[in-house]
Amino acid sequence: MAKSLLYTATGDKGMTSLVGGERIAKNSERLEAYGTIDELSSALGIVAADPECIEEIKGQIMEIQNELFNIGCYLATQPAENDEPKLKDLTQEKIATLEGWIDALDEQTPKIRAFVLPGGSKLAAETHLARTICRRAERRILDLAAISYVDNNLIKYINRLSDYLFICARYFNFILGIDEIVWRQ
Repeated sequence: MAKSLLYTATGDKGMTSLVGGERIAKNSERLEAYGTIDELSSALGIVAADPECIEEIKGQIMEIQNELFNIGCYLATQPAENDEPKLKDLTQEKIATLEGWIDALDEQTPKIRAFVLPGGSKLAAETHLARTICRRAERRILDLAAISYVDNNLIKYINRLSDYLFICARYFNFILGIDEIVWRQ
């Protein structure tokens, strides 16, 4: 039987390779950043796979997952010293598109003047989980940005993405006819 190509054993001592071949610790800030982006994309896959997720948002999530893959590749590349590489194709227009999706969902969703607790429908709960992973990804990216250059559009995009996921969760509860769970003091 031939050895599978799925495992190499090169990471058995806690090191892995970045794009370009440089070896780096698996718990480094860079790995934490792009690993959390990968986790976020997986969580979004769960949201999109939910049978109650509407097609329009499934399509948006697919666009976001593709962007997250690009972000992961960017974060998996160590910039050259004194280099400030931009994330190819992550433009202000893409951030504006995300903001447009937020605006459209927010316009359709009843306003609420309370803190919303994650939950309601299963789909909203899944989306809130993706939102919290997105916020963690943002923190990991900021940790990396403290020691290495990170394109500011990436930081903006991830910040907007968590807002998008918040309004998606609220919108899902609304279209499914399920009341929000609000924080009670």
